[in-house]
Amino acid sequence: MQLILASPRGFCAGVNRAITTLEQVVAKYPAPIFVYHEIVHNTWVVRHFQERGVRFVNTLEDVPDGACVMYSAHGVSPEIRAQSASKHLRVIDATCPLVAHIHAQARKFAAEGFQIVLIGHAGHDEIVGVMQEAPEVIHVICSKEEAEALVLPDTDKVAYLTQTTLSVEETAEIIAALHQRFPKIQHSKPDCICFATQNRQRAVRELVAQADVALIIGSANSSNSRRLQELAAKKQIPAHLIDGAEDLQTAWFQPDQTVLITAGASAPEAIVQQVVSQLRAQYGATVTEAEICQESLTFKLPEI
Repeated sequence: MQLILASPRGFCAGVNRAITTLEQVVAKYPAPIFVYHEIVHNTWVVRHFQERGVRFVNTLEDVPDGACVMYSAHGVSPEIRAQSASKHLRVIDATCPLVAHIHAQARKFAAEGFQIVLIGHAGHDEIVGVMQEAPEVIHVICSKEEAEALVLPDTDKVAYLTQTTLSVEETAEIIAALHQRFPKIQHSKPDCICFATQNRQRAVRELVAQADVALIIGSANSSNSRRLQELAAKKQIPAHLIDGAEDLQTAWFQPDQTVLITAGASAPEAIVQQVVSQLRAQYGATVTEAEICQESLTFKLPEI
C-alpha cells in the first residue's frame, strides 16, 4: 500500500489562532471558561478542551453574568455581542479574521443600499452570524438552481458574499448563475472563500487521480472537510470522511492500493498521524508527502 499525504492539510491560520487563544485563556483564567459554539468543528479539539474544564454553549443564557466567554472561529451575530455586553461578560473574540471581513462587507453593502446574496449553508454557525448583520436585505442560497430562481426587490444594486468553507467549483457555478441573473452584481474583494479552503481543495484535485481510495480526516459537522470528501468522490473513487483511526474499516482497502490522505482545516495533525500509523502497521504502507503549495500566513492573537 502507498499513502499520499496531501499538503497543505489540517489546521488553517484561523483555526490555529482560535485554538492557541483558547489554550492561553484556559491557562490564564479560572474554570469554567465558556465558548459560544464549538471553538472549531472538530470532535477531538472540542473533547480536549472539555476535559480541561471548557464549556461549549449554544446560548448566552447558560453563561453567568460577568463570566469569561470566547467567540468561536465562526463568528457571532451583532445580537450576541449586544447580549454579551448586557451580561457584562469578559469577551475574547476568536473570530477568524477572514470571517470578520465578511461581516464587515455585509455591513458595508447593506449601508450602501444593496441587496446581498449570501452563498452558503443555512444554519451553519458562520452563515447565521453574517446574516444577522442585515437580515432585511440578506438572502441565503446554496445552489445554482436557487440563484436562477432568486427574486429581489432591486436588481440594480445586488452584491454577493460567500461562506469561507465552500466548494470552489460549485460556488463558481452559483456565481456564474448570479451574474447571468443580475448583470450588475458586485462582490467582496478579496473573494470570501478562504485561501486555506482553496489550497486544500486544490491539493485533492491535483492528487486524487493517483489514488484508489481517499481518506478525509475531519468531523461530520465540518463544512470544509465535507467539501473535500465531495470533491474526491466526484473523481469516481471511494472517499471516506473519518474522525480518526477508529473509523477505518478493512472493507475499504486492498493491500496494493494507493490511498490519498488529507485533513480538513480543523483536524489536528496528531489524528492524521494516528491514521497513517494504523495503515502502516496493518498493510506495511509506505508514505509520500505531496506538497502542492506552501502556506505561511499567520494571524495575530486577540487580547485576552
